[in-house]
This record gives sequence, structure tokens and C-alpha cells, in this order.
Amino acid sequence: MSGGIPRTFPALDGFAWQAGYGVFTVSASEFERVREDIVDQEEHHRARSFEEEFVALLRAHGIEFGERHVWD
Repeated sequence: MSGGIPRTFPALDGFAWQAGYGVFTVSASEFERVREDIVDQEEHHRARSFEEEFVALLRAHGIEFGERHVWD
């Protein structure tokens, strides 16, 4: 067992943090829509992968990124 999460929550023995991340803010007026998206994300990602959605979000907001950082 390694790290704090598995030590605190033994049932998560295989837990590991991902290598990268993205951070976005959400206005209070969009809170409920974002909450619903999070609740429904498993079903949503059956049609569109997380990576596809993340790249679309980056492009829609003109954020430069390296393809290899998304698809590795």
C-alpha cells in the first residue's frame, strides 16, 4: 500500500493520481447545469470520450495544448 489515500481508505488500494489535469471555473449561474453534467457523466461519456470532450473545450476557448498531453 502506498500514499495517503489508500492508507486512509484501504478499499482504494489500487488508487493512483493521474499525471496531468485541467482546471476550469464555473459561474454560479451555471452551477446546476454543471452539477447535472457531473451526475450524468458516465452515461454521457458512452457517446463522447472524456478526451474528446476535453479537447473540444480547450479548442472552444482558444487554449493551446499539446496533443500528446491529452492522448498519452
